[in-house]
Amino acid sequence: MRLTEYLLPTLKETPADAEIVSHQLMLRGGMIRKVAAGIYTYLPLGLRSVRKVEQIVREEMDRAGAMELLMPMVIPASLWEESGRWEQYGKELLRIKDRKETEFCLGPTHEEVITDVVRGTVRSYRQLPLNLYQIQGKFRDEIRPRFGLMRGREFIMKDAYSFDLENSGADTAYEKMYQAYQRIFKRCGLKFRAVEADTGNIGGSSSHEFMVLAESGEDAIVSCDCCDYAANVEKAQMRSVMQDAGAGQAEMQKIDTPQRKTIAEVAEFLDMPESRLIKTLLLQTDSGEQLAVLLRGDRELNEIKLCRYLDCLEVEMLSDEAVEALTGAPSGFAGPVGLSCRILADDEVRTMADAVTGANEKDMHYMGTNPGRDFTVEAYADLRQAVAGDGCPRCEGSLQMWRGIEVGHVFKLGTKYSQALGATVLNAEGKEVPLVMGCYGIGIGRTVAAAIEQNHDDNGVIFPMPIAPFQVIITLLNPKDEQVMAAGTELYEQLQAQGVEVLLDDRDERPGSKFKDAELIGIPIRVTVGNRALKEGAFEVQKRAAGERLMMPVEQTLAWLVDEVRRELME
Repeated sequence: MRLTEYLLPTLKETPADAEIVSHQLMLRGGMIRKVAAGIYTYLPLGLRSVRKVEQIVREEMDRAGAMELLMPMVIPASLWEESGRWEQYGKELLRIKDRKETEFCLGPTHEEVITDVVRGTVRSYRQLPLNLYQIQGKFRDEIRPRFGLMRGREFIMKDAYSFDLENSGADTAYEKMYQAYQRIFKRCGLKFRAVEADTGNIGGSSSHEFMVLAESGEDAIVSCDCCDYAANVEKAQMRSVMQDAGAGQAEMQKIDTPQRKTIAEVAEFLDMPESRLIKTLLLQTDSGEQLAVLLRGDRELNEIKLCRYLDCLEVEMLSDEAVEALTGAPSGFAGPVGLSCRILADDEVRTMADAVTGANEKDMHYMGTNPGRDFTVEAYADLRQAVAGDGCPRCEGSLQMWRGIEVGHVFKLGTKYSQALGATVLNAEGKEVPLVMGCYGIGIGRTVAAAIEQNHDDNGVIFPMPIAPFQVIITLLNPKDEQVMAAGTELYEQLQAQGVEVLLDDRDERPGSKFKDAELIGIPIRVTVGNRALKEGAFEVQKRAAGERLMMPVEQTLAWLVDEVRRELME
C-alpha cells in the first residue's frame, strides 16, 4: 500500500480527552476516531491490527474444535427475562423498543441467545460435546466510558460457549479453551498471565482472566516467582499460616491514646510498627448480621474472600451510630476484648502475641492482648488482600505483584443458563438432563490497545510483528528523485511478491516528518531509501523495537527482510 493512496490522518498533538497511552497513540496514529462517548470508528490502520488479532483467534478456536456462527446483536427481552437477567444486569444493558413496543436490548454478551439456539437444535447426548463461537460487536452502556478501546461502550468481542453432558466433559472443554487462549496471546506477541479470578455477574463456579502485563493496568495481580500460580489480587490465596502464637508474655493493660483512632496514629503514638496492632473491622452482611473481622494492622480486608466465606453477596462497614451501639465507644476504638458479636480473624492474627487492640472505650486501647487468652475467635480464614512477598499457596515460592489489563476471560458456567432456559438433552438412559456450559471471551480491540500499553516508547507504538498493521515500511527520502523512487518501488513490489505486508511512504514530505510518523504508528521494520546510501549500494534498515540502524547492501536487503519477518512471526 502506498501512503499517497492511504487514509492515515496522524496528529502531532495529543487530544485533551485521551488519558492513557493506548488511547493517545491510537488517536495520534490515525487508527481510531471518536464518534460518541465510548464509541469509535476503526480507521484502516487500526482495523488491520484488529483483523490480525481476529485471525489468530479464529485459527486457534478452530484448532481447539470450536465452530464459528454469528448471532444477532439485537436480542428480545423475553430471553433475558427467562434467565432472570433483564432486571439483574442493571443500567449497562441498553434497552430499546421496536415499532410494536416490543422490548429488546443490545447484546453485551450472548449466553441467553446461544442457549436458545442449542435448546432448539440439540436433543441427544450423541450431539455433544459442542463449542460455538462468534466474533461480533457488543454494547454495554458503561457509566463512565473512558480510555479509548479499554472501556468503551461498543466493542468487538470473541465469545464462545461450550455444551457438555457432564461436569467432566465441561472440565475438558474448559482446559481446551484455556490452552487455546495461552496460544492466542503468545501468538500476539504479548507478555501475559492467566490468573484465577472471581466469576462476577456472569456467574459460574470458577474462572481465569488473561492479563496483559502493563504498568498502566487497572487490575492488580499476583504471580509466584517459582511456579505458574497467578491470581487476581481479589482472588489470590497465600500460604496458610497454621501455627498459633503461643502464650503471650505480657499482661493485658489498658492505656490512654487520646484522639488516636487510626492504626497509623496509634502505631506512631506507641512507637511501634503497624504489624503489632490488630485491626478490628465492624461489618454488616446483606442479611443484616453484624460481625467483627480481625486483621493485622498493616493488612487490608478482601471483601470478596469474606463474602465467599460467609456465603453472602456483600458486606458494608457499620455506621458510626451502629458502631457505638455495639461497642459503647465512638468509631476508631473497637477491639475484640469483650465484644458481643461474631468474631472472625485472618490467619495471620493466629500468630500474633502481645498485640495492641482497641478497648471499646473512647481514647483507650489495650496492650498485651493475645488470641485465645483475652478474646475468642470463632474461626480463622484467609481474609486479607495479598501483597508482594506473601508465600505462594502452591509451593515454597513468594508472590510478586503486577499490574494487568484483562483481555480474556474463561468461565465454568455449570447449568445456570441451561436450567433457566430449559436447555436439556436425553442421556444414554433416556433421561432429560440440563447441559453443562462454559463461556469464553476475548476483547479484540482491547487486545490491540493492551498491546500498545505494553509496547511503546516516547515516540509512539512498538507493535509486535504478529499484530502490526504492516510488517515493513519503506521510507523514500526524496520520492521526486527517480533513482530513489525506482529502488524503493522495486523493493516494495518484491516484498509484496514474497507475502510481506509493506507500506510505501511515497509522500512528498520532509524526512523528519516521515520518520516521526513511522515511529508513531509502530511498524516493526523501517527501510530508508535515500540517494546518498544508494550511491554506496545500500539501504538503511532499522528495527523499531531495537532502534539500531544497519546499512544493508541492496542485493541482500530483500532476503534479510523476508527472513526477519518470518522469524518474528514464529517466535
